[in-house]
Amino acid sequence: MDGLDLIAEFLNTVDQRSFSRHGQNHAGGERLTSPGGLVDWLGECDLHAAGDELGPEDLTAAVALRAALRQSLSGEFDVATAFADYPLQLVHDDAGGLRIAARSGRPWLDTLVETVVVAVGRGDWSRVKLCAAPDCRWAFHDTSRSGRGRWCDMNICGNRHKTRVYRERHQQAG
Repeated sequence: MDGLDLIAEFLNTVDQRSFSRHGQNHAGGERLTSPGGLVDWLGECDLHAAGDELGPEDLTAAVALRAALRQSLSGEFDVATAFADYPLQLVHDDAGGLRIAARSGRPWLDTLVETVVVAVGRGDWSRVKLCAAPDCRWAFHDTSRSGRGRWCDMNICGNRHKTRVYRERHQQAG
């Protein structure tokens, strides 16, 4: 899984979607409701070492990082502020060079933090976005050529928006 896709998956462990599609209401939810839920998600992403116990403080750390990243993407504060609580340092890598390493004491959290920091450094962070639909806000990795994608799914959120704008425009004209 690409690093930016991993971050989008992490951000989507909370589902804030509240729209209706084909007559069915979408009910969002929280995936990280317990340390066990965090272990399950980390296992799906190959970020959790078997046998490592996670507790409530780990869940709190994961939810806090996710909230800070979502707030950063919403423009509530910048990504540097989101990382104020995560110590970073340069360390030697296996190839004899240097890399940025997080030192939270939680390897899975360090991987998430390092992935975001590297994306920011490369200029790729702008490719992680929250859907522009206010009743969606699903995180996605914008792979469009221009990097100006606004919708998590053009066929759902983009179409709903464009249909709504079209109808409003024609109601005002009529």
